[in-house]
Amino acid sequence: MANGKLSNAKNAKNDEFYTQYHYIEKEMNAYLEYNPDVFRGKTVLLPCDDQEWSNFTKYFAQNFINFGLKKLISTSYAVDSKKYKTNYQPSLFEVNSPQFDYDKTSKYGKIFILTHDKTCDGKIDVNDLDWQYLSGDGDFQSAEVLKLRSEADIIVTNPPFSMFRTFISWLTEEYKQFVIIGNINAITYKEVFPLIKENLMWLGATNFNTGMYFQVPDDFIYSDSYKFEREQNGIKVNRVPGVCWYTNIDHGRRHQPLSLMTEKDVIKFGTKKPFQKYDNYDAIEVANVKHIPSDYTGVMGVPITFLDKYSPEQFEILGATQRGCHDDVPDTKKYDDYWEVKPNGEPTGSSGGKTNENANLLGNDGKKNYFINKNGRIIQSAYQRIFIRHRRDAK
Repeated sequence: MANGKLSNAKNAKNDEFYTQYHYIEKEMNAYLEYNPDVFRGKTVLLPCDDQEWSNFTKYFAQNFINFGLKKLISTSYAVDSKKYKTNYQPSLFEVNSPQFDYDKTSKYGKIFILTHDKTCDGKIDVNDLDWQYLSGDGDFQSAEVLKLRSEADIIVTNPPFSMFRTFISWLTEEYKQFVIIGNINAITYKEVFPLIKENLMWLGATNFNTGMYFQVPDDFIYSDSYKFEREQNGIKVNRVPGVCWYTNIDHGRRHQPLSLMTEKDVIKFGTKKPFQKYDNYDAIEVANVKHIPSDYTGVMGVPITFLDKYSPEQFEILGATQRGCHDDVPDTKKYDDYWEVKPNGEPTGSSGGKTNENANLLGNDGKKNYFINKNGRIIQSAYQRIFIRHRRDAK
């Protein structure tokens, strides 16, 4: 992943990032505003959860009656199976429960189930949760959790950063409604983009391109370069940029069209220069979402952040660069005889150790990657782009 914090989490298998309550509440409110009965009569599964920390369990348990839920199921992953090691101590809630087992507490996952007013106090909330140890460690890929997946109508969670691709594949094996958290760059994954292209998945209503603060364990160690808040409302937090919600539950924001300028006005007030056409695609480069021209009838390459503002009634998604998912926008040229070089002319690790006799053509701009073929022609490589066109122009 391009995101440094998320890459570190992936490499270290550090998945102990917990979603704060207000983020969950704000996102779910968007679905409820669009359809007040979105959760009514449904069984909601919260896999990859941790009831010691989880605000997902708290949120849905506290709103069980308001939402009209049929059943809430939450599962956790065994402490001993996690890559991130802590000085684990079972909670007082668990220790004081009749089913507490010292030999099981760190070796087995747990399952919490909410269906009725167990305490007979006239309401259904977290105090009515029943729990027990799972027979395994609670891995979402285990047969035990797969059975729960089959029972669920809606799956909501913050899956492990290190296993997002695997989780998406697991999630889509059975058609379920879902709301999950991931990095914005996951849009380009081969497991994700085809779902977005076919309108089987889209971005949520409240996304965080500027960063999202997750609660972290008390012994979490920050990198030396970390410069953001480390505590919010007495809670230790860590900022992860470029985070978004992924879902297949409808919300009103995705049906709001973008307000756009004409191509003439974009050039006059925005780009100050004509749009460039790609060297190997019959499409124009639009580097900023706000500069998408309202009257251009052809194919446009836009940043992946476009999906945060994408309305399926306004635009058609045709494909994406670098993923082979663009049959509707075929390559007009292939680069089979090139090598990639650094701005100083030295080959990168993917260049097979070739030397570059045309290094003097590169200049000193270190902000972009360049590709040079043997005749010395320089081709600038754009960032990942999504191909779109106005829905009215679809053929």
